[in-house]
Amino acid sequence: MYRILIVEDDEIIATEIAKSLVSWGFDARIARDFARIDEEFSRTEPQLVIMDISLPYYNGYYWCERIRRGSKAPIVFLSSRADTADVVMAVNMGGDDYIAKPVDPELLIAKVQAVLRRAYDYEPAAKTRFCGAEFDAGASCLLANGARWELTKNESRILGALLERRGGIVSREELMLRLWDSDEFVDENTLTVNVNRLRKTLAEAGLAECVKTHKGQGYSVDG
Repeated sequence: MYRILIVEDDEIIATEIAKSLVSWGFDARIARDFARIDEEFSRTEPQLVIMDISLPYYNGYYWCERIRRGSKAPIVFLSSRADTADVVMAVNMGGDDYIAKPVDPELLIAKVQAVLRRAYDYEPAAKTRFCGAEFDAGASCLLANGARWELTKNESRILGALLERRGGIVSREELMLRLWDSDEFVDENTLTVNVNRLRKTLAEAGLAECVKTHKGQGYSVDG
């Protein structure tokens, strides 16, 4: 289980972020002593930090620099200020990504997962049962009706993302982040092509109606 330290002085925002992370299986810890964030980091030993920029005592850039002296743990900056200068400063100070407030829970989770994949080769749970079949994320394959169906890397990532939110809707933006670590400069038709390829593979395995489209929202998997 990946441990994530949330450094956010607005308790409501910090609690909501923690709830989102916990619902996705992460171990979320909220920092309390804003005068000693470096000590909180050492005590918590997180694999990732979500760091607000505007904090009591010292700002997030200061604490990022302090953490970077002894750790390469990814740091995702969080701020209501979203101009280019802040983004550039966040990256220059050692940040791995940047999220503007108000925080979109889906975007937050997608970015956290993308950063963890880059840093630790993070992947979701290896095997998942659905619709009478079994998805093996580690082997990128589907076991259904007594047969094995190989999935491409993108098919596997799309199916994995949908199964992590089984019964819920995964937005197209989140899927693009999952596939390409970005929702910019990617033709949306490319995502549609990849989803259709997954659907074709599922249909061949006898799971034709498994992936559902929600117009203007995204996709889901039930079962």
